[in-house]
Amino acid sequence: MNLDQIPLTRQIDMVFRKIKEELSHVNSGTVFVHIRNNEIGKFGIKHLPFESKDGVLPATTTKGLTELQYQSFRQMAIESLKRKKSWTHGEILFDFTIRQNMVSASIMFESNYNMANFARTI
Repeated sequence: MNLDQIPLTRQIDMVFRKIKEELSHVNSGTVFVHIRNNEIGKFGIKHLPFESKDGVLPATTTKGLTELQYQSFRQMAIESLKRKKSWTHGEILFDFTIRQNMVSASIMFESNYNMANFARTI
């Protein structure tokens, strides 16, 4: 598949569809997306660490995102791209947690530039 012909919003949608199952098992963490030349390469979820006591992990009682929470989070991620104009390289971090049965999220955009490419244009 040639991703440079697919809009970034559609690529974000594809990412969220791919990680949907994993999101159904975590209730907080960070979805990360690496972008180069308007193409998503690496993506995934960093979830908060498990804590143990005396070398024993507690039984898992956490539920992940529900279908409605997932849809809300996915739509928010897609809509967030409208706030970033003319951007081709970098990373997006979608921090999320469930609070009072609602998904709370924050978004961080990071732009990356390659000095080697810049030096050639001078």
